Amino acid sequence: MALSEEECSTAKASSSSPSSSSATASSQGVNYLAKCVLRGSVVLQVAYGHLRSPSSFDIVFGKETSIELVIIGEDGIATSVCEQTVFGTIKDLAILPWNEKFCAPNPQMRWKDLLIVVSDSGKLSFLSFCNEMHRFFPVAHDQLSDPGNSRHQLGRMLAVDSTGCFIATSAYEDRLALFSLSMSAGDDIIDKRIFYPPENEDSDNSIRSAQRTSIRGTIWSMCFVSKDSIQTNKEHNPVLAIVLNRKGNTLNELVLLGWNITEHAVYVLSQYREAGPLAHSIIEVPHSCGYAFLLRVGDALLMDLSDARNPHCVYRTTLDFSAHTPEEHICSEELCTAHDFDDDGLFNVAACALLQLSDYDPMCIDGDSGSGKSTCKHVCSFSWEPKSDRSPRMIFCLDTGEFFMIEISFDSDGPKVNISDCLYRNQPCKSILWVDGGFLVAIVEMGDGLVLKVENERLIYTSPIQNIAPTLDMSIVDYHGEKRDQMFACCGVAPEGSLRIIRSGISVEKLLRTAPIYQGISGIWTVRMKVTNSYHSFLVLSFVEETRVLSVGLSFTDVTDSVGFQPDVCTLACGLVGDGQLVQIHQNAIRLCLPTKAAHSEGIPLSSPVCTTWSPDNTSISLGAVGQNLIVVSTSNPYFLFILGVRSLSAYHYEIYELQHVRLQYELSCISIPQKHFEIRHLSSPLNPVDDIGRAVLPVGVGMGITIVIGTHKPSVEILSFTPQGLRVLATGTISLTNTMETAISGCIPQDVRLVLVDQFYVLSGLRNGMLLRFEWPSAYATSSELHRHSSSSPFPGGVESVLLNTIATNLFGSETCAVNMSEQDDLPITLQLIATRRIGITPVFLVPLSDSLDADIIALSDRPWLLHTARHSLSYTSISFQPSTHATPVCSVECPKGILFVAENSLHLVEMLHSKRLNVQKFHLGGTPRKVLYHSESKLLIVMRTELSNDTCSSDICCVDPLSGSVMASLKLELGETGKCMELVRAGNEQVLVVGTSLSPGPAIMPSGEAESTKGRLIVLCIEHVQNSDSGSMTFSSMAGSSSQRNSPFREIVGHATEQVSSSSICSSPDDASCDGIKLEETETWQLRLAYTTTWPGMVLAICPYLDRYFLASAGNAFYVCTFPSDNPQRVRRFAIARTRFMITSLTAHFTRIAVGDCRDGILFYSYNEETKKLDQTYCDPSQRLVADCVLTDVDTAVVSDRKGSIAVLSCSDRLEDNASPERNLALTCTYYMGEIAMSIRKGSFIYKLPADDMLNSAECLNASVDSSHSAIMASTLLGSIMIFIPISREEHELLEAVQARLVVHPLTAPVLGNDHNEYRSRENPVGVPKILDGDMLAQFLELTSMQREDVLSFPIVSPDTHKLSSKPPPSPIPVNKCCPRTIKRASSRAGFKVTGCQYLMAAIMHICQASENGGGNFYYDGATGQEGIDFLLPDDSRNPLKINLWVKSLQVSRNTGISPFQKQYSTWTNVALLFFFETEKSRALNQDIDENFLGWIQKFAPKAVGMNNKAAIAEFKNSLGRMKPEIAPKAAASTVFSSDLRKKLPQIVVPCTIIQFKKDYVAPEESVAFYVKSKLSDPAVVKILNTEGHFPHLTACNLLFKVLKEALQIND
Repeated sequence: MALSEEECSTAKASSSSPSSSSATASSQGVNYLAKCVLRGSVVLQVAYGHLRSPSSFDIVFGKETSIELVIIGEDGIATSVCEQTVFGTIKDLAILPWNEKFCAPNPQMRWKDLLIVVSDSGKLSFLSFCNEMHRFFPVAHDQLSDPGNSRHQLGRMLAVDSTGCFIATSAYEDRLALFSLSMSAGDDIIDKRIFYPPENEDSDNSIRSAQRTSIRGTIWSMCFVSKDSIQTNKEHNPVLAIVLNRKGNTLNELVLLGWNITEHAVYVLSQYREAGPLAHSIIEVPHSCGYAFLLRVGDALLMDLSDARNPHCVYRTTLDFSAHTPEEHICSEELCTAHDFDDDGLFNVAACALLQLSDYDPMCIDGDSGSGKSTCKHVCSFSWEPKSDRSPRMIFCLDTGEFFMIEISFDSDGPKVNISDCLYRNQPCKSILWVDGGFLVAIVEMGDGLVLKVENERLIYTSPIQNIAPTLDMSIVDYHGEKRDQMFACCGVAPEGSLRIIRSGISVEKLLRTAPIYQGISGIWTVRMKVTNSYHSFLVLSFVEETRVLSVGLSFTDVTDSVGFQPDVCTLACGLVGDGQLVQIHQNAIRLCLPTKAAHSEGIPLSSPVCTTWSPDNTSISLGAVGQNLIVVSTSNPYFLFILGVRSLSAYHYEIYELQHVRLQYELSCISIPQKHFEIRHLSSPLNPVDDIGRAVLPVGVGMGITIVIGTHKPSVEILSFTPQGLRVLATGTISLTNTMETAISGCIPQDVRLVLVDQFYVLSGLRNGMLLRFEWPSAYATSSELHRHSSSSPFPGGVESVLLNTIATNLFGSETCAVNMSEQDDLPITLQLIATRRIGITPVFLVPLSDSLDADIIALSDRPWLLHTARHSLSYTSISFQPSTHATPVCSVECPKGILFVAENSLHLVEMLHSKRLNVQKFHLGGTPRKVLYHSESKLLIVMRTELSNDTCSSDICCVDPLSGSVMASLKLELGETGKCMELVRAGNEQVLVVGTSLSPGPAIMPSGEAESTKGRLIVLCIEHVQNSDSGSMTFSSMAGSSSQRNSPFREIVGHATEQVSSSSICSSPDDASCDGIKLEETETWQLRLAYTTTWPGMVLAICPYLDRYFLASAGNAFYVCTFPSDNPQRVRRFAIARTRFMITSLTAHFTRIAVGDCRDGILFYSYNEETKKLDQTYCDPSQRLVADCVLTDVDTAVVSDRKGSIAVLSCSDRLEDNASPERNLALTCTYYMGEIAMSIRKGSFIYKLPADDMLNSAECLNASVDSSHSAIMASTLLGSIMIFIPISREEHELLEAVQARLVVHPLTAPVLGNDHNEYRSRENPVGVPKILDGDMLAQFLELTSMQREDVLSFPIVSPDTHKLSSKPPPSPIPVNKCCPRTIKRASSRAGFKVTGCQYLMAAIMHICQASENGGGNFYYDGATGQEGIDFLLPDDSRNPLKINLWVKSLQVSRNTGISPFQKQYSTWTNVALLFFFETEKSRALNQDIDENFLGWIQKFAPKAVGMNNKAAIAEFKNSLGRMKPEIAPKAAASTVFSSDLRKKLPQIVVPCTIIQFKKDYVAPEESVAFYVKSKLSDPAVVKILNTEGHFPHLTACNLLFKVLKEALQIND
């Protein structure tokens, strides 16, 4: 939560002018991209309406910087539909209900409600939810004020008339505006508007002065007062009731304002003020025609406002329901004892009370919590029952956490009010929302919210709404058993403090896991016994030479013999062809089986299964698929496709017979038969509501018979239809993809295909190269003319059943399955449009639907598992928090209705994907306020500092927590009245000790001036000791998985692995509970905290950090010390040096010899320590004033710092020597980023996904830390619960993505939804002209667009001058879409820890050279062996014939006419630079043999030789690049191409001037004669340059020399 403009005007003024050092920021070469990994969980506003469709019940959570759309399911669980960053700060939001008397600008918006938002953009924004794009889009904006957060600007609060006719918005003080909506069709949704007081009012005008002072004061609350429902919407003038505090008054009053629309004037109709408690809210009673509740501290008044000129109270009730004695009136001084007053009244008594009652800042966690407590109860949240025929009912929550219900009835005697007993007790709720279905959503300020069920006049808890804010500290640790990181975070405050384990992706609950005994699994399927069965009956496991069938249930028992499948073959496919009829397809035959009752209760009553087979003549089966009453198989040599049917001959005897076979032009790579919907229902889900089934249009030809989807080696995907007339191709989509160099991408063979139906039909295809494609029918061919004729009612005259594909009928090819007449169409097959492409890995992509429904979400398996959201626009997917898997299948049983079985690491893993879990977060309740968390690697325990404990003996302690169960294993209490502030693990010789800093007195640490308070603190040293109990036995386990019912199950081995795999959803509610998910931790060996040393220091110890492995730094007030343990003895601490700053020190960090100190005014200060003189010297200083929240050094010259205004800044040293540099403002402000949230903790690391080769390389040889890209990324956690990652990127990537971002921020599809100027928003609180960190959330929107939309964005002109008003750069020119492939943006925006390689530096340098050249562009050929995934291999067509001398060339084309922004002109002259290497055949064979036998060993030997020089960084970089290639792929593909290719025949075809570059001493290409051989074969004169350098990669080891040659070749003189 950032400060307002007025609160930080002083600091802003001091930093408004750019420092001289910031001008050199670009020269530092530091470029970052910011991406939100986890959006904030603090819900500040809630709203409820029909946003997605007229029948949907949608909840909107306003989270200050994002909007989340949520639904409550029948089970009472809150499920997130979508969450959207708004690129601004939300102040308030409300629902504008649909009114049929008003015209919608867009017909698609009819009957849907709109979301109204006011924000720091200064605009009133009308948003509509787009189901196609799955996000909100602005319908209209109305400018209210200038951007910002001033208290006098309109847009702080919203009120909406119950009929949807009028809207009101107010400022904090003095001003409001009213709007009426338009009844005529047009773009302007607002008809009339009026500002009160008028904007052009003269302050000296005595006539209007009385009117101006009539609302002079703080506006606390407001609502419209409804009129008689008989009147039409526009026949009455709206009346607005506001609760107002006039300046100088201690009590609030109720003011009624009337808007005379005809006269276009606002009048004060009446004022109501009654002595007594302080009024704070006004609430309209729905459907009451003029009644409203006036809520006061201690009571509530039911007001009759039907006569706006005579308001009066008709009922009064006390809120002290426990006692019926008269309540005490609130004392205004009691509410604001912690605040100061000023003469102008900005912080008057009432304003202070307003902050406590309604706008209390939940992020102020360090204040005195008891200073503003009131003895009287007040209503802190309320909600009316949604549309009900009964009397109005409202549930409200008091500040004590008690819930009550109030019901109002009306009769001839007037209104009657009935208040219930206490319905529920919890923490006080900031907001509550009563929704349809009888659920109540309750939002707690600094704790988990909850969903309650309103049942029998009481509230019943159903589920939590997780809130991890405020996140005060975090520790990033590699997750045990998986190749990804997890984050341990200190979340919440007392009494709701907790430790959270945060993981990326969708959460899974791990139910069972087998031992790793399932090697060689080639396929896995689940099969039902009957078509109508709800649960699966069998699990089929296919191995290389074996097949096993297991029953699905409590025990997975082997029933292969009872089912009838042939056990000694590899199954290619299997499925259910009819009730009780299972089909197995293997290489030699198709086998139809009827299982017996021994396998399933509905099997045949025979002793053995009945089986029949069919096999093709003189060929083998390569692929197959099973549908209802249909089997499809293909052969590979020759290419045939067989369509087979099944018919009954007699009881229990069936025959497989051929319906048709066709010869194919291309071999098939995959087959899919879409299954039917098993129940008649709308093609929708709660997450994707479709009210009119007519929206789901049927493509031409689809549904006329049995639909089949295939993938071919052409490559292509094709849609086939099989009818009694035969097989017909309905549509085809050719796969022809090119990389950024406009070269064909290899490996584009479809591995899997699926037909999807959500609103429309489309085809998903996973390729063998790790790419994912989406094809759609062209709009012109989406439906036939007959379908359009029926579109007014339903496009399917036969009802819903007719659109269900492959519906079982008595006649297999019944014409009733579709209403389309195929004979009318003569232009088949239709060419499918490729809508979107995404790369999700480098291994083949398998698609596994979660159910047989065509609208089911799909699991995509590649390098890691992903969940594809089929209802989303384009391609949208989320990672699944599970390890890489080769196969997966859904498992639906009584015990596990939503299970998924993964095959990973030769084990079977049964998990349940927790879709309903909004956050992948595991909670351990600790109590108190967790302040700091560290991970102790030796004990594998978490060390947590807790404060604000409800304990008579202490308020703070240090505890050790088991990260698996959440159990507190050890604890050390601090002294009574002592508060823990910081702690750090420090090395003391060979021992690791815990150094703790505390404060010995309560109260704030910093004075308003920024200086340190005169309080004392303690420095404590604790030893973490291991204690072994000699009389205890071994650790015991009590896993439920080992029950007798599972003795025949493959999952019985789970017992032996219970210690490693614990359910990720386990929650231990008690900190002393050592049992979790069936695991009992006995007290066999424990760890304890022992006090080793303590001393009192003259100030609060707020910061500690280790230094140079033998020292540690600690601060006390505005001083910090260099300390050490003499003789490595932790029982003594010696202070070597001291340095003082002007203001309170808030952070300390170090990197090698560099020390960075952050204080509360001067920002970041760099220090160096001289060990000889034992002195600290300040060397660099922050150019701006900033209140530092946290800081981390990425290297000795660069610091990343967060401040208390919501900004992140990167500061770097200049190139000058420290000895000659003045320490005054000499740090360069490299780049900045305004988050709008305060990052309290910054750490190095990332949620990076690690490839298997990374681990194997690390185990073979310890690489330099600088090679690990995760060390370069920065993670930040905020008070609002967000997790941000800052990823370093290359300059070339930064320039390209910056040009893309410049278009995204202004394009209508991707511009900030609240109308913010993106450039202004991300530049706030920072000097003008400083480069900004790229916005990964903005760039991520590019990936959600279709190919055509991407082209439209990249060609979109930059027309807004505001977009670049803070930048001196000219507007970028249009960018070709092939230069901005999604792969590049995805890597930069979502992959944590991208590493800049020498190749990218070379690319950037070449582009820079070309930009400066006046003579021509360039066609550059270079060896890119070290290029990572950003550079694709360009393989020659004739690369398979090994000859004596082999040549491999990789090329990158960079030309003046590419359209990239640096290249704006076209040139006809070309220069070619070639970097080539050569191998003799014998050496090539030897290399291939080494790679085949020991890939990792070959890397270790080859990399140093290839680099040639003793350059550890270059060697490690090359090793890491080679290691990214999978061992099973490298020998077969890359190595054979690199070492066994011959392009000599291509040399004479080169007709442009060439420069051939050879290296003097090169192990890879040692023969200099090769260069001259190439020269002799070229048709055009060529120049040979021999570089006097070692190694094969001069762009890594001799960049300057290489660049010099390139300049000469390009004739560049600069």
